Amino acid sequence: QVQVVESGGGLVQAGGSLRLSCAASGIMFNINDMAWYRQAPGKQRELVAAITRGGDTNYADSVKGRFTLSRDNAKNTVYLQMNSLKPEDTAVYYCNTVPPARQGPFVYWGQGTQVTVSS
Repeated sequence: QVQVVESGGGLVQAGGSLRLSCAASGIMFNINDMAWYRQAPGKQRELVAAITRGGDTNYADSVKGRFTLSRDNAKNTVYLQMNSLKPEDTAVYYCNTVPPARQGPFVYWGQGTQVTVSS
């Protein structure tokens, strides 16, 4: 069964930086595309950044040039370096496979990590 543990969130002022980490288990990590998603209050969950098993990355337009996604297959871990943070980046951030993993009929999500950016 897939499990992910997200960490690294916190409260930061606008313009600041955070580095999120996601440790995954229960999957063949090195053959899975991985991604960070986020959900702000009252909004739908959205894909922020994705990385293929080969290391190619894609970013939402809203974070291009500010966020950098990387992976360490030896550690089954993906990282999201977030720079020049804006208040609109405030959300709970989740990592998952692409597409999101399923457990039976349900989509699996970890507990996420809260990112709050103050203005």
